[in-house]
Amino acid sequence: VTLRAVAADERGCLFQSCAHYRADGRGELHLGTDASHGGDYTGVEPMGLFWSLAPAGMERPYQRLLPRSTGAPMKVEMLVHQGHSQRSVMPGPVMAKAEVERWFTAPGVRRIRLKEGGVRGSLFLPPGDGPFPGVIDMYGDEGGLVEFRSSLLATRGFAALSLPYFDFEDLPKVMKEFKLEYFEEAARFLQRHPKVKGPGVGVIGTGKGAELALSMITFLPEVVAAVCISGCSSNTVADLHYGDMTLPGLRFDMNKVSVSDTGVFDTFEALDDPVNPANSPCTIPVEKAEGHFLLVVGEDDRVWKSSLYAELAIGRLRQHGKDNFQLLSYPGAGHRIDPPSTPFCQVAVDRVLGVPVMGGGESKAHARAQEHSWGKIQEFLRLHLG
Repeated sequence: VTLRAVAADERGCLFQSCAHYRADGRGELHLGTDASHGGDYTGVEPMGLFWSLAPAGMERPYQRLLPRSTGAPMKVEMLVHQGHSQRSVMPGPVMAKAEVERWFTAPGVRRIRLKEGGVRGSLFLPPGDGPFPGVIDMYGDEGGLVEFRSSLLATRGFAALSLPYFDFEDLPKVMKEFKLEYFEEAARFLQRHPKVKGPGVGVIGTGKGAELALSMITFLPEVVAAVCISGCSSNTVADLHYGDMTLPGLRFDMNKVSVSDTGVFDTFEALDDPVNPANSPCTIPVEKAEGHFLLVVGEDDRVWKSSLYAELAIGRLRQHGKDNFQLLSYPGAGHRIDPPSTPFCQVAVDRVLGVPVMGGGESKAHARAQEHSWGKIQEFLRLHLG
């Protein structure tokens, strides 16, 4: 049989995946123990139909399937077709089907939209009296409000503040320059919230968000634990101000971007070299941080050299006699390491540039990295936030 999963995003774009299985003598198969023999993945992969979801043939390629709203489930139709068929051809007759709901918020989790001073975003609180460990959650240069990781953290017992920092409501439209005071205000708000355990809070960030997380734990005493996924050890693109101090942003040299025959942009070599002494003013002085770091990288990240940047940060900490860090480095994983079973997207249309950009990685290795890192991230945050 061919097992097929079909889902639609909020705009109605269809995503699908398929895998080939052989049922037993009773006509049964079990995704937890039976191996796929072909299709979008092979081997025993219980969640393979989820992490291999990709735009259907008639849709625009390189789109991501990400939940825009956390209040409703993602509905996935699972179909069993007779015979083995590839995703590009008409599958055999449907023998059985069922609808699966993937929820991103557990019953009882509260979502509170924030307009607190200058701070914008959504606060997700677990059910119960608390107090709970508090975490600020930030994504990268796509901007806007991305909530699904925060709602999943709240489902796991964290008070999670999904914090946008540009292109949302009255925040700046583009990444031109940032004031660390905005992030300080968010950290103080979360730290003082009656449902949040003290004395310090944590922060988790991906891409540009990871780099901001590094700056927050370096300069803000309220932040005592930072999870940095695929970040840079220097400030990039937009200047970062804090009082009288400014960290200039490393720039991207568009002449170093290569474009494939299929129109996919590869930005791997484009960021200015942080090791160049001329760029030392951009370096985040992580050795000043009193808290703890968890650095998460995919060794096949093609957006930029996140493995090198993690090593630079670790080298700087070691140089100053510090061992307040952990590194999770995943062979075969690409740039955006999300919570488990988030569909793998080797190439994705960049929201700012509007062109497909190579993220790197191989689907099965990336899926493993997402699953393993998610458990380790929660362990780290619980250890350092109580």
